[in-house]
Amino acid sequence: MQVSPIVLWFRQDLRLQHHPAYEAAKATGQPIIPLYILDDDSTNSWKIGAAQQWWLHYSLLSLNKDIEAQGGQLILRRGNPTEVFESIFKESGAHNIYWSRCYEPFAIARDTQLKKDFIAQGINVKSFNASLLFEPWKIQTQQGQPYKVFTQFWKRCLAQGPRFSTFEKTPPPQFYTHLKSENLESWELTPTRPNWAKGFSDLWQPGEHGAQQKLEEFMAHHLKNYKETRNLPDKYGTSRLSPHLHFGEISPHQIWQRVHQSSSLTSSSERYLSEIGWREFSYHLLYHFPSLPERPFQEKFAAFQWQHNSHALEAWQKGQTGYPIVDAGMRELWHTGWMHNRVRMIVASFLTKHLLIPWQEGEKWFWDTLVDADLANNAASWQWVAGCGADAAPYFRIFNPILQGEKFDPEGYYVRQWVPELKNLANTFIHKPWQASETELRQAGITLGNTYPHPLVNHEAARKLALESYRQL
Repeated sequence: MQVSPIVLWFRQDLRLQHHPAYEAAKATGQPIIPLYILDDDSTNSWKIGAAQQWWLHYSLLSLNKDIEAQGGQLILRRGNPTEVFESIFKESGAHNIYWSRCYEPFAIARDTQLKKDFIAQGINVKSFNASLLFEPWKIQTQQGQPYKVFTQFWKRCLAQGPRFSTFEKTPPPQFYTHLKSENLESWELTPTRPNWAKGFSDLWQPGEHGAQQKLEEFMAHHLKNYKETRNLPDKYGTSRLSPHLHFGEISPHQIWQRVHQSSSLTSSSERYLSEIGWREFSYHLLYHFPSLPERPFQEKFAAFQWQHNSHALEAWQKGQTGYPIVDAGMRELWHTGWMHNRVRMIVASFLTKHLLIPWQEGEKWFWDTLVDADLANNAASWQWVAGCGADAAPYFRIFNPILQGEKFDPEGYYVRQWVPELKNLANTFIHKPWQASETELRQAGITLGNTYPHPLVNHEAARKLALESYRQL
């Protein structure tokens, strides 16, 4: 009698280690169908962005290679999940599906409907937590409400303590090998002409092995100084694990355990783990307040008088604002699909408070250009900077891009790397070239308004206008 296979539906969990659904499927002894579905649903306003598509392509290649090493093949199908599963059931006779939970509103709606339909058909569905330390519904205030302040939320998390999944030794996987897979190249996830992602490969190695290498490199060379160097964009002071976390090539549990195993906790390691905590808090907010990516968390901001200036928005997107630290960040983003976290805050503050452009515009640009574009983190962080989110920065906190540059890039290394037209300018003026004399600009090969733009706005005037606009609330 032929044993019915189990469909293991990969989503944002593109790894084989510390994978609860995979371990559970192996433990049954039944053959496994590893499946990835590319859902191009045009009704979803948060379809995977262009930079994420590049990452996904190489992550799927890596995952398939790992599965092949264990005797199987990753089955790729494109289309509506309901229709894809109908085909899979018909072709294989499977009537068990295992998956890892997703927490985005559209994913919850999709999975809820799928589960209802499957149960009606006699299909068994099991879901697992593979991407968070805590399920969003399990961390509550004493009144049984979701948290709205990060420090209180994280304190509660630490008091509760993550419960690590321990897996009993399972037999080697058995794979169902009678299904055809679509060709990954036919999905055209990577750009061709122009190849705007050509710089990505210099920095990134998508896949589980790349994630583990990044983690070990961070543990060995950067964690001990993390608290001191994490705000310096010219240093390799952060883990750069965010895209690996987003695609589930590594889990927060793995990071948490690795940090705790390394040594006794230090102020640097505790500070680093709190960044994992911010990711948890973002998912907590998204789960309980599903309109977070579209609407201000604080309702009073619905009446805020944002400005819609396409010229200013495009200048910001292209790194042509005339403020070097802002432009360096936006160009780093374009060339690498990533931006240093301190600079993310600076460019977000500039867009929302210097230009008074809606935070949703920045959120959409980051969604398309970041390889780590995570709906929860992206929405929560943009709202935090704009002042309208949970536990948000106060409205009067407006980053001065000149002082931020001088404080966190004092020698101008970061600016010179990404804004090379300013590379010959003295440190005194590297973050404010408009204050240099004509002679100093000429000697540095700079013509303001030609080789480098004049400031898009005057900082003091923009700050004053922003404060007036925010006070009106």
